[in-house]
Amino acid sequence: MEVLGGKKLKALEAENAKLEMPLADQMLYVSTPREMLRKSL
Repeated sequence: MEVLGGKKLKALEAENAKLEMPLADQMLYVSTPREMLRKSL
């Protein structure tokens, strides 16, 4: 059971990493124009 649990954990960690990168990119894409607007005002 432990081996199966470990394999599932590794698979979930890999999927989580794949999902985090697009989310981080999207957050950066949204925050950059906001920061530029704050500095220009």
